[in-house]
Amino acid sequence: MSAWDDWFKRLKERKGFFFPEIDRIIDEMEKAMADSFRDMEDQMPRNMVRVRRLPDGSVRREYGPFVYGYSVKIGPDGKPIVREFGNMKPGLGGEEGPPLSLQDRREPLVDVIDEEDQIRVLAELPGVDKADIHLYVDEHTLTINVETPERRYHKELSLPDEIDGSSSKSTYRNGVLETVLKKRKHRDTGTRIKIE
Repeated sequence: MSAWDDWFKRLKERKGFFFPEIDRIIDEMEKAMADSFRDMEDQMPRNMVRVRRLPDGSVRREYGPFVYGYSVKIGPDGKPIVREFGNMKPGLGGEEGPPLSLQDRREPLVDVIDEEDQIRVLAELPGVDKADIHLYVDEHTLTINVETPERRYHKELSLPDEIDGSSSKSTYRNGVLETVLKKRKHRDTGTRIKIE
């Protein structure tokens, strides 16, 4: 062992010798994180907690899956459109609520493409069969719902234009659901009458 190794060993034994304030802040952060994880476990949906017995007889608790992400796209007006997906959302924390909000269903990653006469919706739904996907549409909303023991997805999308639900088509390949919704043709406001 070199002199430097011996010096660092003695320094570690005297925790807080040089920077006691930083050590105190780190200890407080570790305590706050442990409290947050404990609170999160209390509000966690039951299907996200599994108990597994290991070959040596010990028991291990497994959590998840936890998914969070977002996509950013620039809209036609030049402003960014941010879409979150997953089964956890950041919260305010503290007295306003928990730091994370967990749901038992995931929001799939969705992209909405507004074309001239139709709206194309792409949704990533990996790990499910076509028969497990339920789509519901009305004039302004598309709802995607999947309920299986292994995977649960749910998303309600507000559509940018009024659509004709009867002409909608959908395909599912390689975990991607593509739905094409025809825009409703706007009625004429009437016929102009010539004033004599």
